[in-house]
Amino acid sequence: MEVLSVDADRKRLWISGQFIEVSEEVYAVYMQGDRKMRYFENDLKTERTVLDKEGRVVKVIPSREDSRDRLAEDQAAQFADRYESVEEAVLRRLSIQELYQALEQLSQSEKALIKAIFFDGKTEGNMRRNWAYIIMRYIPGKCVSLKN
Repeated sequence: MEVLSVDADRKRLWISGQFIEVSEEVYAVYMQGDRKMRYFENDLKTERTVLDKEGRVVKVIPSREDSRDRLAEDQAAQFADRYESVEEAVLRRLSIQELYQALEQLSQSEKALIKAIFFDGKTEGNMRRNWAYIIMRYIPGKCVSLKN
């Protein structure tokens, strides 16, 4: 829609390819809405400068909208997600529950091995050496290789 005013006393708006004559009140409301639309589409998205009487820049008013690309260039961490989302927390909890249910189905020796490696922080090499020591000490006549 384009706005045109020919005479001071007659107000006309260009709507759908034709001029429509409107009252002063309709014209004022339309112009106010048009100005508001331009404010949101343009004014908020561009930075402005305030000049003094000599035309020198006194103040720069940044735009109220910013692109994610420009923020990334400025290394701004405003949008960094440091916290786990609710969905991620729920999925993590469900996975842990499934893990413990699966652990309950293992034999005692399998549970001991998993506990030692994954919960107590022992390495497989440590576990092999410990089992070899136990076998050599308590089961006479067994020869155990400590190689991988």
